Amino acid sequence: MSTTDPVHMTDPASTTDPASTTNAAPVMNVADLVAVDVHTHAEVSAKGNVSLDDDLADASSAYFKLDGRNRKPTLPEIAAYYRERRMAAVVFTVDAEHATGTAPVPNDEVAEAAAANADVLIPFASIDPFRGKAGVRQARRLVEEYGVKGFKFHPNIQGFFPNDRLAYELYEVIEEAGAVALFHTGQTGIGAGVPGGGGIRLKYSNPMHVDDVAADFPHLKIILAHPSFPWQDEALAVATHKPGVHIDLSGWSPKYFPPQLVQYANTLLKDKVLFGSDYPVLTPDRWLADFDKLGIKDEVRPKILKDNAVRLLGLGSGTDTGTATGPEHSAAQ
Repeated sequence: MSTTDPVHMTDPASTTDPASTTNAAPVMNVADLVAVDVHTHAEVSAKGNVSLDDDLADASSAYFKLDGRNRKPTLPEIAAYYRERRMAAVVFTVDAEHATGTAPVPNDEVAEAAAANADVLIPFASIDPFRGKAGVRQARRLVEEYGVKGFKFHPNIQGFFPNDRLAYELYEVIEEAGAVALFHTGQTGIGAGVPGGGGIRLKYSNPMHVDDVAADFPHLKIILAHPSFPWQDEALAVATHKPGVHIDLSGWSPKYFPPQLVQYANTLLKDKVLFGSDYPVLTPDRWLADFDKLGIKDEVRPKILKDNAVRLLGLGSGTDTGTATGPEHSAAQ
């Protein structure tokens, strides 16, 4: 296990007192929410710094056919966007500074924005496993000071296998806190089309590597992000075998979901599948419009859109939070 505190990395800590924002924060009315989006990205900081260099960001935008100018909303803009739709959103940065040389949006900034917009934003953090002991201390601090509810890992751009012991002290902190470990799985648009994929290796995101983590940390709550192409069956196997493993449906329009994913979402995994958009890469409007046409049972839809996330993230009081009825959703332009 690496215990080195790399000195070349940026110190992401903020000097802002978290209590100053938390005390005045609005309260989330879970019963009034239409949906909970468990997968959104903070890609630009308040100072205008971005979490991906231009080449990787441009490749991702081209892969998803995006207008790059519209893929970098600020954290307050993300909050306003979801508030308008009566949705809550899990929001996080991706810390891959060791492999990319680019500093992430500071975790403290994400957590403070979530505290200031606690009616709609749910804070996750991201810590590069190569930060070693410093990363472990940061994870513990973020849990204690801000109550972050999860941590995002992107093995492809962080350049590590999830079952590498290098990350195990981080997982220990996350498990002890009752927080969630969310892993990117499957194909990634980051680096797609760039010569050599920008050096990004797809092998790191096979969900079978997360199976080892689930076995070694039996009480760790895990989300496998995205339909895990080309390892969809592996993801379904891990989620049906390990009680703590869930699947989010982000990053793909539902009209492209593999049929076996839809089958399992309707049956064995109906309590473990979660709505996620991957905003701003894919908007919830577009995702929900296509989800409306998907062959999901009526009784399963509210579970996927809201109820499973409420339970997993501990957003409710343990009683029936209900599922609000919202307006029709249309696809994004």
